[in-house]
Amino acid sequence: MLSLEDNRLLTETGPGTPMGNLVRRFWVPVLLAGELPEPDCPPRKLTVMGEDLLAFRDTGGRVGLIDPVCPHRGANLYFGRNEASGIRCVFHGLKFDVNGECVDIPIAPADADKSRMRIKAYPTHEAGGMVWAYLGPEQDAPPAPPALEFTLVPESHRYVSKKWQACNWVQCVEGAIDTAHFSFLHMVIAEDEEKALAMLKHAAIGAQSVQNNRVRWVRDDPMPSFEVSANGVGLTIGGARRANGDELYWRIAQFMVPNHALAPSAFPGELMHGQTWVPVGDEGCWIYTYTWNPDRPLTDEERRMCESGHTVHAKVDEHYMPLAGPRNDYLLDREEQKHRSFTGIPGVSEQDAAIQDSQGPVADRSRERLFATDVGIVKFRRLMLGLARSLQEGTEPEAARLGRCYALRSGGWVAHRDKPLETVMRERFGDPHGYVGDRYGLGRIDGQAS
Repeated sequence: MLSLEDNRLLTETGPGTPMGNLVRRFWVPVLLAGELPEPDCPPRKLTVMGEDLLAFRDTGGRVGLIDPVCPHRGANLYFGRNEASGIRCVFHGLKFDVNGECVDIPIAPADADKSRMRIKAYPTHEAGGMVWAYLGPEQDAPPAPPALEFTLVPESHRYVSKKWQACNWVQCVEGAIDTAHFSFLHMVIAEDEEKALAMLKHAAIGAQSVQNNRVRWVRDDPMPSFEVSANGVGLTIGGARRANGDELYWRIAQFMVPNHALAPSAFPGELMHGQTWVPVGDEGCWIYTYTWNPDRPLTDEERRMCESGHTVHAKVDEHYMPLAGPRNDYLLDREEQKHRSFTGIPGVSEQDAAIQDSQGPVADRSRERLFATDVGIVKFRRLMLGLARSLQEGTEPEAARLGRCYALRSGGWVAHRDKPLETVMRERFGDPHGYVGDRYGLGRIDGQAS
C-alpha cells in the first residue's frame, strides 16, 4: 500500500506538481496526426496535465502548440483564422506563428515591439502517426524524442488510435503492467476447450494467443512468478507460468518512463501492441494505442480488427470516446458472464477500462493489500516516486536523454525453468533488455539500454 501523501505524489500531474514536472521532462503524444489533417485546417483545443492549449498546422505543414490566450485582450485563439503560416486573432488581428512569436500587429505602427507579445509555445515532433510535444522547461535543444519501435517502422507496418478513459492515468499504467490478471479478466470459461479457444480468438485476444497452448498455460497457472529488472529507461517485467514438462511460459512486458508500456504476448512474427497514457487532469487521460509489425505491412484484415476494437484498441465514436463505458456498464452481459466470459464484457480494452474505472477516479492505494504477483506494480511505484523526488532535489531524469534506448520489444517465450529472465531475454530478443535500435540505425548499446 501507499500513504495518502505518496498516492497524491504519484497521481497528480497538474502544473507545478512533482509528478507533473517529471512527466514534462519527456515528450508525450498530444494528438493523432490525422486530427490536424492538412495545412491551415481548423485548430484543435486540448488539455494536457491541467494546461489548456491550442494545436494548429500551419501553411508549411508545421504543427504549433501554443497558449490559446491572445496577450492583447485575452481573446481565445481557437476562434482565430489559421492562415498564411500563423493563427490570427479575430478580435484585433494579431498573428502568431508556431513558435509563439507575434508576426503581425495590424493595430499598431509597423515598428511596434512585437517581442513583448510573444505567447508560450511548446516544441512539437511528428512520429508514428502522432504529434508529440515537449512541455518541459524552455531550452535551446530539447531531449531527443523516444524512439519507440512503432515510430520507426513504415506507416504501412503500424496502426495507431486513441481513446478516452475516465480515471487517473496511473491506474491505467498499473493495469497494463500487471500481467497476472490475464488468468481472470480476459479469460473465457466455456466447458468445451476447443470452443473456449475459438471464443478467445473471436474476442480479439488474437489468433497468436491461441497457438502453442498459451491460453491454457495462462488459464491453468493464475500465480505466475515474476522477475523485474531495470532496462535503463524503465522496467522489464517478466512473468513465468508453468508450461509443459520442465518449461516455463514467459510473458514479458516493458514499462518505459514516464508513461509507455508494451504488451507481453507477441511471439516472433506476431503483431506487437503498446500504449501511452497522457493525463488530461487527475481524473481522466487519453490513451494512445499502437499495433505494429516490424517485418511486414499489416494486412487488411488486421487493420479491420484494430479499427473494430481488438486487442489494445477500443470501439470509439468520432470524438474518440469509447462506445462501451460507465454510462452503459461497459455492455456487461450477465448471461455471457455466467456461461462464457469471465467478465461478461466484450473486448479486451473494455474489460481493462471497466476494472480500472471501478477503482474510482483516483484509486486510494492506502487501502490496498498486495501479493507477490504485484511486485511489478511495487517496482513501478518506487521508480516513479524516486524520479519525482530526485527532480525536486535538482536531479534531472537520465532517461529523458536516452531517446534511442526506447527502441525496446516485449513478448512471449518458452524456456527451461532453470533459466533466469536475462537469459530468456537474450534468447528471445538477442539482448538482455529487448533493445532493437541497431536494426534502425540507432547503434548498438552492447547489451545495455543506457
